Amino acid sequence: MTQRARLPLSPASVADYRRLAERRLPRQLFDYVDGGAYEERTLADNVAAFGRVKLHQRILRDVSTVDTSATIFGETWKIPAALAPVGFAGMLAKRGEVQAARAAEAFGVPFTLSTVSICPIEEVRAGTTKPFWFQLYVIRDRGYARELLKRAHAAGCSVLALTVDLAVLGARYRDVRNGMGVALSPMARAKVAFDYARRVDWLFDVALGGRPLAFGNLVDAVKDAKGFSDFQVWINKNLDPGMTWKDLDWIRANWPGKLVIKGILDPQDARAAMSAVAPDGIVVSNHGGRQLDSVSATLDALPAMREAVGGKTTLFLDGGIRSGLDIVKAMAQGADACLIGRAWAYALAARGQAGITATLRTMKREMEVAMALTGVIKTSDITRDVLA
Repeated sequence: MTQRARLPLSPASVADYRRLAERRLPRQLFDYVDGGAYEERTLADNVAAFGRVKLHQRILRDVSTVDTSATIFGETWKIPAALAPVGFAGMLAKRGEVQAARAAEAFGVPFTLSTVSICPIEEVRAGTTKPFWFQLYVIRDRGYARELLKRAHAAGCSVLALTVDLAVLGARYRDVRNGMGVALSPMARAKVAFDYARRVDWLFDVALGGRPLAFGNLVDAVKDAKGFSDFQVWINKNLDPGMTWKDLDWIRANWPGKLVIKGILDPQDARAAMSAVAPDGIVVSNHGGRQLDSVSATLDALPAMREAVGGKTTLFLDGGIRSGLDIVKAMAQGADACLIGRAWAYALAARGQAGITATLRTMKREMEVAMALTGVIKTSDITRDVLA
């Protein structure tokens, strides 16, 4: 049976969209989205952790009306899951960040724009009608960071997600093997170019129609960029390994909206964050397994994080979520809501905005089944009792 014959005619799950994305994207781009750090143990364990947690089925309860919505930061989300920041999403589909933001808005959940998006803040704002979130890396150039914060605030961004687990850049061996951001021989460059050229759908949609090398929010910082290597040089120079909790005062002074700190795995760090800046939210995250390999899966780290912060802040989880069942499991372990990353990136690459919409609808239906068959009808009723 050929690879084409095995592709789903009608994608039903995140795994189906992943296979479609792999077929459509150049290998460099697919592995950039799909891969993780080093041997990718944490990447795999993020997903496997959800498989290890079992649901507790209950019967003969009135579950005729199941409500998957949740109230987060005073807003009602259709499901307790926002779209996490995904760098270079505009390389996956034409003006990908705008498509993703529109899908999230129409469905009824937040979208988070990455610092390293292809579409700039202002373009996403022009393509939507409601506030979205903005993600910021800790960078040395405080002047440029300040300008990004001003632009995000002017665009009406309601939440800043500050990524704090990127003091240094983890090595992603798939990217190295594929020649992303490294010097290549003429023969290797030709092979990469051929792989891009043969992905005809992607070529016409993105490369020719999507201005994928504009580097959105960083167009003034990475001038005349011609490829990923130009960005790689800039980010390596601008990551700030010297930043400490004291520096978060600078963030608070320059950001008037809600602050979510993304990238905490240790309960002591969570308590330190609460003491230093009292964030509105904390994201239990290991950067999707893309930074330090062999750390805990986020679902495994979640209960201790909940114990550390109690009810003093909103607790999010990202990493490994591939279904509505996973969202229910995360909430049962202590999360108030989740962030999904690769799931929407695969869908965007495969089917654009429609793919993301379909994925979110599928997760909602999966949540409805999981809640009904564990005997709960509201997300606020999801506790450890729904776990076996």
